[in-house]
Amino acid sequence: MVLTAYDVIKKKRDSLPLTEEEIRFLVNGYVSGEVADYQMAAFLMAVFLNGMNEDEILWLTRVMRDSGDIVDLSDIVGIKVDKHSTGGVGDKTTLIVGPIAAAAGAIVAKMSGRALGHTGGTLDKLESIPGFRVELSREEFVEQVEEVGIAVIGQTANIAPADKKIYALRDVTATIESIPLIASSIMSKKLASGADRFVFDVKVGRGAFMQDIEDARELAYYMVKIADMEGKKAVALLTNMDEPLGWAVGNSLEVMDAIDTLKGKGEPHFTDKCLELASWMIYLANEAESIDEAREKAREKLESGEALDKLREMIERQGGDPRVVEDYSLLPKGEKVYEFKASRDGYISAIDALKVGRAVMLLGAGRQKKEDEIDYGVGAWFERKVGDEVKKGDVIFKLYYNDENKLKKALEELAASVVIFPEKIEREKMILDIVEN
Repeated sequence: MVLTAYDVIKKKRDSLPLTEEEIRFLVNGYVSGEVADYQMAAFLMAVFLNGMNEDEILWLTRVMRDSGDIVDLSDIVGIKVDKHSTGGVGDKTTLIVGPIAAAAGAIVAKMSGRALGHTGGTLDKLESIPGFRVELSREEFVEQVEEVGIAVIGQTANIAPADKKIYALRDVTATIESIPLIASSIMSKKLASGADRFVFDVKVGRGAFMQDIEDARELAYYMVKIADMEGKKAVALLTNMDEPLGWAVGNSLEVMDAIDTLKGKGEPHFTDKCLELASWMIYLANEAESIDEAREKAREKLESGEALDKLREMIERQGGDPRVVEDYSLLPKGEKVYEFKASRDGYISAIDALKVGRAVMLLGAGRQKKEDEIDYGVGAWFERKVGDEVKKGDVIFKLYYNDENKLKKALEELAASVVIFPEKIEREKMILDIVEN
């Protein structure tokens, strides 16, 4: 029987399981142009409505992975471990957990992404450091990982091109929020990037793409399951994303915040989260016999300053100015400052991460479209967080900006972003759950 796109779409419409051959036929046909946009859109909506089983998700992941380059890091001796975040506000964790894990002996060969929408991108943060190069040749990348233990670069242009094309269609057909499609999209790129072990930071809450914990738990399960089915170890941490992470949101400000964290001056809840992520990287890299031993190693590398030294070494090796670790004036910073103040006495009970993320994006720190230019120096720096007591007029955070019109739009977004109650509330946990193989 000759396969047609119509047959595959009809089967999924009727909630019948697809074969690997059918999924490969449809995806490869779409990439080659033999399957039309409207046919793939119909298929994506059928998946959105009817879901996929584990085998179908794995097969979809594999065909998207196989559509482009697969990075071979086998000539780097040892276990390569990667950390992936599903996107958040103030999420500079890679700049902290990578150096901690590398200082403990883990091999961190990481490919990261850029900002889009209200979530920040690791590459944009690194590029706010004068001279820092995120584009390295394969030879430079491998040599740096071998000698330094860590390198963070951009993905090659031809990693999972099928996913890029399908994602663009999902974006305009209201099929983004499908867990099988999200899981296969993430994992197609991760499996093509060459790492052996994965630590997933699955965000849950107002500033995350996953706002429901059960949906986040399901996504985490599938990502860990796919890794397992591909013979790779993985763990997923479900983490709180209701309020911005750390003290800062915005590219260069987050670099300063990351450096402060490695100096032991980070926001305590965020520091604990980074230590937990780094611990799992150390454990999966076989640099500790138990997760408790890995936790001890992570804290020791942070407190001794070895992790900070590792970040400095990575910056210098990738062409950046290592003096930024001590001299923040070398980093760009908005020339104007607006102080966002408490409207009443009480205790901060909520800081809306989504509103803050959107506001900082409107200041110029993020992209609404992929071609938008970024202003590396704008953003928000928090003086107080959820649970803190404030008096009317106290500064909760400062906005660093360069454009008055953009500030006006940002302030419109920030209306009611901070909630103050008369009574103190218990702050929510940062780590909500852990999903393992």
